[in-house]
Amino acid sequence: MNARTACAVVGGGPAGMVLGLILARAGVDVTVLEKHPDFLRDFRGDTVHPTTLRLLDELGLWPRFEALPHSRISEASIDVAPGRSVTMVDFGRLRRQPHPYIAMVPQWDLLNLLADAGRAEPTFTLRMSTEATGLLWEGDRVSGVRYRDADGEGELHADLTIGCDGRGSLVRRDAGLDVREFPVGFDVWWFRLPRHEDNAIYTLVPRVMPGKAMIVIPREGYLQIALLIPKGTDAQQRARGLDAFRADVLALLPEAGHTVDAITSLDEVKMLDVRLNRLRRWHTHGLLCIGDAAHAMSPAGGVGINMAVQDGVATARLLAEPLRRGTVSDRDLARVRRRRVVPTAVTQALQRQMDARLLGPIVRGGEVSLPSVAGLVERAPWLTGVPAYLVGVGVRPERAPAFARRPPA
Repeated sequence: MNARTACAVVGGGPAGMVLGLILARAGVDVTVLEKHPDFLRDFRGDTVHPTTLRLLDELGLWPRFEALPHSRISEASIDVAPGRSVTMVDFGRLRRQPHPYIAMVPQWDLLNLLADAGRAEPTFTLRMSTEATGLLWEGDRVSGVRYRDADGEGELHADLTIGCDGRGSLVRRDAGLDVREFPVGFDVWWFRLPRHEDNAIYTLVPRVMPGKAMIVIPREGYLQIALLIPKGTDAQQRARGLDAFRADVLALLPEAGHTVDAITSLDEVKMLDVRLNRLRRWHTHGLLCIGDAAHAMSPAGGVGINMAVQDGVATARLLAEPLRRGTVSDRDLARVRRRRVVPTAVTQALQRQMDARLLGPIVRGGEVSLPSVAGLVERAPWLTGVPAYLVGVGVRPERAPAFARRPPA
């Protein structure tokens, strides 16, 4: 089955869904291809940052978002001694943000909300269970994508194709775009543990001890846990066996107690190959990459979703008019990279420093003097606003364009 659209968006993650919704509100014919039948994927990021919350407000989606089950994180603390914790990040200091906190909400709920808003627009099409299998070319120009769905193979022709298909981007690979890789010192093991109703454990600051680091995220009925391991040691760690794994978990999360017995096999522990990279050039003729397809982010700070959303907003604002006119050019696509490359590069530089000075040394067994850092923050509490701004707002935050704004529904 052959079809045509003004803009083909490959990937229904945060970047793709925000981009598709805003373009549709500009009257652009946009089709989003998502290979899965739904958004229910384990171990997606759950952090929705203040600038993304403000965007939802501007798009008129706040009442629907607020109705979703979620928790709010206003600050993050670390334990520096028995019975003594120090607040290191205080989002309450973001006084210019209408929602000065991080909302913890399953990403599938956020994506479903965006999908429902998109379906209300006559020029928006979301095709689930539709996997892009390759690019279409007319000479040296990308003219759309090949796809596979329940009915078989098809082609979607487009004036512009935008890759939002993540760090393993097929679009990026088929276009031959060159990726610059940066070193990363850790990978992540993801797993679940049962959660008691009175268990409200969460911290943006990892629980750390020499050789180990952990982040705990509460969800409905269970805890989602990220255990950091030295880069490239997945097989070696698994060879230590289940008992060693449980001991590592209890060393960082003693309150888990007997719930660690819920992990009966290391097959239940999934490994995330942490990547930190950036395209040297984000576009070629007829094609653009944004979000993780253009710049894979480390999970440090949980900023990946926010960066992807900001990319989607900027891309829609800059390309809506050229797409409406049918005149989108390489110059237009280059404007997107110019707009977003500085915040991307700065954020990745901060993540590289965090990896080099904190997370990398910890997982390699070194010691990091958190008490000394905490002591500095205790003497100058205003410092808690610095990481709050870098994580919650970031460099060059984007605002919803006027054509996409709606009153609260």
